[in-house]
Amino acid sequence: MKLVESIRRELGDHADEEYRAGCFRFFKEEVHVIGVRSADLKAIERSALGELKKLSRDERYVVFEELWRGGTLEEGAMVGHLARKFKREFGKTEFKIFERWTDQYVHNWSHCDAVSGWLIAGCIENDPALRDSVLKWVKSKNRWKRRASVVGFLQEAKSGRSFDYITEIATKLEKDVDDMVQKGVGWVLKEAYPKRPEEVLEFLRLRAFPRLVVRYAAEKMTKADRAELGLR
Repeated sequence: MKLVESIRRELGDHADEEYRAGCFRFFKEEVHVIGVRSADLKAIERSALGELKKLSRDERYVVFEELWRGGTLEEGAMVGHLARKFKREFGKTEFKIFERWTDQYVHNWSHCDAVSGWLIAGCIENDPALRDSVLKWVKSKNRWKRRASVVGFLQEAKSGRSFDYITEIATKLEKDVDDMVQKGVGWVLKEAYPKRPEEVLEFLRLRAFPRLVVRYAAEKMTKADRAELGLR
């Protein structure tokens, strides 16, 4: 717990009230913010990473768990940033931990994307069989778990992999009315586009996604492809 106490002390020492006040405009849901600027947070993370590397795997996860219990935006972000440094060890055991974190601790898009976009994504990269487990999340009542079901494929999308899974999940979420879920779908399709432009375009043309999804998905498209979707 000395490491956790040190991290919290550093976070408190770098709190900036003006910056803190500005953070709230990025979230519709309630968030608990200390107010640590990105550069300072990264410096604290670098220092903490050096100490984490001295710990056993189980000890690291005790630290992560305690940081989650702190409940602040910064502590949750640190868990995502630090845990991803150990991606090589991710497997079924870590997947179950990350799924529990999503159920128990994730209450905003920032924490959702940190866990799903890097940690769940790392598990999928190491063990593609886990993709089927993520597919089941599309039916969750938890909006963040539904968003995580698609954002968990973010790195796959960027690498041009798992496109069949991405389109299957996107199709299952097509009628989801939650804007956070819609933005997640659009984001992952946007990242898939550079590697699979024709397939992404055709997929969107054949579906009836909300306009929000289409706008996000089209952000990296050529003018011609945007025009195909009725966008300027």
